[in-house]
Amino acid sequence: MAILDRIIAALLQLNISWRDVVDIIIVSYVFYRLILIIRGTRAEQLIKGLVVLLLAMIVSDQLGFNTLHWLLRQVMTVGLIALPIIFQPELRRALEQLGRGKIFQRSYWDWSPREFDHMLDELTKAIPVLVKKRIGALIVIERETGLKDWIATGIPVEGIVSAELLVNIFFPRSPLHDGAVIIRGSQIVAAGCFLPLSDDPSLSKELGTRHRAAIGISEQSDAVAIIISEETGIISIAQNGVLTRYLDEKKLRAILTELCAPPREGFILWPWRNSK
Repeated sequence: MAILDRIIAALLQLNISWRDVVDIIIVSYVFYRLILIIRGTRAEQLIKGLVVLLLAMIVSDQLGFNTLHWLLRQVMTVGLIALPIIFQPELRRALEQLGRGKIFQRSYWDWSPREFDHMLDELTKAIPVLVKKRIGALIVIERETGLKDWIATGIPVEGIVSAELLVNIFFPRSPLHDGAVIIRGSQIVAAGCFLPLSDDPSLSKELGTRHRAAIGISEQSDAVAIIISEETGIISIAQNGVLTRYLDEKKLRAILTELCAPPREGFILWPWRNSK
């Protein structure tokens, strides 16, 4: 009680009015909504980079590293000027959500081991069918970097991942078979999505649009893209701009588990990412 009395007395000495409290709450909520809008997009990674630069600038100033501090300060100045250009898609999306009355909707999703296991099981059921029937497919699994920009180019599905649904989406002459399917956790969030094509001149000429799109999305994000060749039935996977070909179902499952599986036991650095 004595500690609580001291806290109350200290707050009274600050002479905070109810307007100040409301003002702080409004500003806090605005920042909270901005974080939710940015979360799940490429801008999230850019914000993290700016925070690292800001901390490095403060530390260099405290340690007396004048040249390094000056250099970081110039970089931060240029970065602040470039922010409206870099975050143009996110700013546009925020204004669109405000205009549509969707600014209060939850805009992020959490990943759990159970959902990953379900997704992996259904994928490994669907892929042999696609390979056997020579049905071309491009399946993208979202990871840390959000794919909202490319999800918006497709048709919303919001359906639980299942082998039957995947096969039907990519079945020839299906309305959605030409684009990419984007998976977030245990959900197919969209199908028929258009992805950026890789400009790497060293890529083999025999690689088609699906492979170049898979490499392109893996260059611009940390997503994992699975490709089934329509002509040969070869299974490939693209990650970090690198294409790995001639996989079987067992090897593909092992790679996906290594790249995408969430922590299950022991120490978890970011516990809220796996909480429900």
